[in-house]
Amino acid sequence: MFIDGVFSGGGIKGFALIGAYDAVQKRGFQFKRVAGTSAGSIVAALIAARYTSNEIYQLVDELDVKKFLDERKTLLPFSVTKWLLLYWRLGLYKGVELENWMAEKLAARGIRTFADLPPQSLRVIASDLTNGRLVVLPDDLVHYGIDPGSFPVAKAIRMSCSLPYFFEPVKLQAYSRSSVIVDGGVLSNFPMWLFDRENVKKTRPVLGIKLSHNLSERPPNKISNAIQMYEALFETMKDAHDARYISRKHAQNIIFIPTDGVLTAEFELTDQKKMDLLEHGRQCAEQFFASWSY
Repeated sequence: MFIDGVFSGGGIKGFALIGAYDAVQKRGFQFKRVAGTSAGSIVAALIAARYTSNEIYQLVDELDVKKFLDERKTLLPFSVTKWLLLYWRLGLYKGVELENWMAEKLAARGIRTFADLPPQSLRVIASDLTNGRLVVLPDDLVHYGIDPGSFPVAKAIRMSCSLPYFFEPVKLQAYSRSSVIVDGGVLSNFPMWLFDRENVKKTRPVLGIKLSHNLSERPPNKISNAIQMYEALFETMKDAHDARYISRKHAQNIIFIPTDGVLTAEFELTDQKKMDLLEHGRQCAEQFFASWSY
């Protein structure tokens, strides 16, 4: 049975999305269209490229995620230059290794640009800080004078994954001006609204996979110092737009995967913790399917 799927952001916690995808496949569901933000955009792109859950498992098993921490080469130690990189480059790491890895895995399936995919089969979210707007890729590229079909899919994924201050933003050149593009989670971390809209008849069931508690079960943020306030600020920023959209009706079509204890940028994740996240995602999905009525 064909369904549409939406995958939330969550940084390194995105390994749990792969486990959930495994449970989806074992239930006999196939994704016709997929969308995602940040880590969710990576999983969505691999699914759009027709990778099975087992194949993605294999890619992840071989992957050393620390390779994505691509520092800029300088004569000074990174501990000294990191503040300069934050100030001038707006991020600690380039993000090029992530884009190159995605490009390699997509090219292995004959996919380089969005023209290589069926129309509307993949959409990802990014945030344009220069113009203060949410960007749906590839659709919104026309507003920048760019042909959506010619745009590299791997570049779009990198844009969606450019966690502010962690990865350098992507500069999108259009109409003789440059736009600073960062992680889509800043404006919409879970774009289920792309496929499931009020008063619009759905073509097929829409399934969401979200790296968080169900809204009714989410624990309050603890704020007793400046660092905790920053964390709470970013979490609120990520989720406020989508939380307003997710009604009880939508929640019944969402697999919620709480990932407490794992940080978004925990790139030192052990192999065991990585596999624990995969298994946790699979278990949450199986529990969901036990009662899902589509």
